[in-house]
Amino acid sequence: MAPDPLVSPAAPGQLTTRTVYQNNWMRVREDTYAQQNGTVVTYGVVDKSDFAVVIAEEDGAFHLVEQFRYALGRRLWEFPMGTWSAGQSGSVEELARRELLEETGLTAATWRQVSGRLHQASGFCSQGFTVFHATDLTAGPHDREDTEADMVHALVGEAEFRAMIADGRIVDAPTVTAYALLRMGLPVRA
Repeated sequence: MAPDPLVSPAAPGQLTTRTVYQNNWMRVREDTYAQQNGTVVTYGVVDKSDFAVVIAEEDGAFHLVEQFRYALGRRLWEFPMGTWSAGQSGSVEELARRELLEETGLTAATWRQVSGRLHQASGFCSQGFTVFHATDLTAGPHDREDTEADMVHALVGEAEFRAMIADGRIVDAPTVTAYALLRMGLPVRA
């Protein structure tokens, strides 16, 4: 069983910590921290469960999902991605498989981990993510959560995908990062 994703280990120099807000998806805490020079500073930290990003590729095209992102007040195109629901856990690859099926209805016969654990907002958030490349796809029915009821799924060619990044239709940092890592062809980090 995975450790509780909303419990972060104490940082060296941490003096105090207190939870300011918590729900099933996140915890906001305020920590005081002694820097090496003795200065005491306060940090606001958002603890969220790690997530998986899935690059589902078929004949040189990518499966994307579009959904309304409340915090930004707009719809965004992204690779399928997500985190475990409250009370669920498993390996990061199991999470990637579940998210691909849930959001698109696709299953993949071939999986390759493209990244180790990455961070999208390390200045204030402990959440990390891992990128997977899924191929040899089979279509089936999706199993979206209630919050994903308005989700749209599309297969987009690579030239169009790059155009969507260039013209601002794709602004999701994990999606752009995942694509860059895939095309860089770096060996997988642990």
